[in-house]
Amino acid sequence: MYNRYLTVILGFIVLYTADLAAQAGEARNPVIHADVPDLSMIRVGDTYYMSSTTMHMNPGVPIMKSKDLINWELVNYAYDVLAADNDDLNMLNGKDTYGRGSWASCLRYRNGIYYLSTFAQTTGKTHIYTTTDIEKGPWKAISFKPSYHDHTLFFDDDGKIYLIWGGGELRMVELKEDLSGIKTGTEQVLVANASAPAGPNVGLPAEGSQLFKVDGKYYLFNIAWPKGGMRTVIIHRADKITGPYEGRVALQDKGVAQGGLIDTPDGRWYAYLFRDNGAVGRIPYLVPVTWKDGWPVLGVDGKVPENLDGLPANRSLIPGIVAPDDFKRKKNEAILPLVWQWNHNPDPEHWKINGKKGFFRIITSRTDESVLFARNTLTQRTIGPESSGEIALDASGMKEGDVAGLALFQKGYGLAGVRFENGQKNIVMINAESGTPETVKSIPLRQEVVYFRADCDFRDKKDEGRFYYSTDGKQWTPIGNVLHMKYTLPHFMGYRFALFNYATIQPGGHVDFDYFKIRDRIGE
Repeated sequence: MYNRYLTVILGFIVLYTADLAAQAGEARNPVIHADVPDLSMIRVGDTYYMSSTTMHMNPGVPIMKSKDLINWELVNYAYDVLAADNDDLNMLNGKDTYGRGSWASCLRYRNGIYYLSTFAQTTGKTHIYTTTDIEKGPWKAISFKPSYHDHTLFFDDDGKIYLIWGGGELRMVELKEDLSGIKTGTEQVLVANASAPAGPNVGLPAEGSQLFKVDGKYYLFNIAWPKGGMRTVIIHRADKITGPYEGRVALQDKGVAQGGLIDTPDGRWYAYLFRDNGAVGRIPYLVPVTWKDGWPVLGVDGKVPENLDGLPANRSLIPGIVAPDDFKRKKNEAILPLVWQWNHNPDPEHWKINGKKGFFRIITSRTDESVLFARNTLTQRTIGPESSGEIALDASGMKEGDVAGLALFQKGYGLAGVRFENGQKNIVMINAESGTPETVKSIPLRQEVVYFRADCDFRDKKDEGRFYYSTDGKQWTPIGNVLHMKYTLPHFMGYRFALFNYATIQPGGHVDFDYFKIRDRIGE
């Protein structure tokens, strides 16, 4: 009992300290306590734009906007679907693309045009998207083979366009002027062993390339992971893009790594990086940069600071990164706000939003064995250090064998919802943290509308999820056991709140979600 109260008190102290920092107008790391990995960032005038990775989620490659480097909002995506005719992306014929889809992107701006490049094992291609309006689009899509791993797109001052990619051995190739493919005969080894500055015993070889040109010199950012150590920032420098390059370790603290450089209009420099942070995912950090002898020096005395002087306080990630939704839509409003992403490609014939009455409907189109394979599962990020998601579910349209509700979604998922079995609708909690779904609790449901809530505690990587149900949306009852959330490489993504419905016996049933609420506190 004592340990329980001590944990609660310490939690309040952490939140209170963060609140005091916010009141004092002080920015803090992490900049975004949510799964926003593989950052690529640009500044156009006084506005910053950033792209990130969401892999098997669609729409894909989110674009975020900020005026201060600290507070960000979603403004667009590079694509609605990566590829339409693809069984892996559509979760057809027993296939899926968990942990794949599109990976690390590169965002660039030149002569009034925004460029966004990414690559995908699923398609085997490199994808480049261009637009003159990064916030509204439209985007022009170009793709070509092969899929260049963790590449950086770079426009040099002489008009030539390059891609640098690879792991350990980094290679460079020149692109055609129209970006439709590579120029034959231009491929070369740029850095034979980019991992070398991190020592001889490297587990993850140098990857995550991002190239920058500052005062006539080229700076190539990569990460490596020494065995028994942590993710490490490596920078190589050269006077010519073709080299030769000299490299050094630029940062080795807290595992904060992979990213690049950004400057402010008044001449300050920062490195944007991210950190593996347990079940919430990979979260962005900002690190001050000074310059010494022509090298960027990252951190404060080699460390990642908790506070960031001279930048404004962090505001809530609600509604810029995640947001509630009552599913009511006014004329000309987007059917789905940008905070939502589908798990894999959606099936447009089997979902709809009634914007007047305000509900989101999922209609089952086939049978599936678990929520991991359900189509039209709609998701939002969980956020740290705490977050809570809530839904109201109308189960009146369910058929025998259907399961619907609210999940904390990853490979080791947990869910609370309604299961229709043997002629009876039951409130259930299912825990799949072991890899095998276990029905922990089942309670008869005596009404058609029921409410569910999922609380996430990510403080100090506690990574615990708890589920609740309510018959009136006011009084909440815990259900099931604690979900011990674990970040897994097969999904390669932080946990998400997920609204789902799937059939196990016969398709054609439906459920209606009246709302989704999200808070950055639990137990409220």
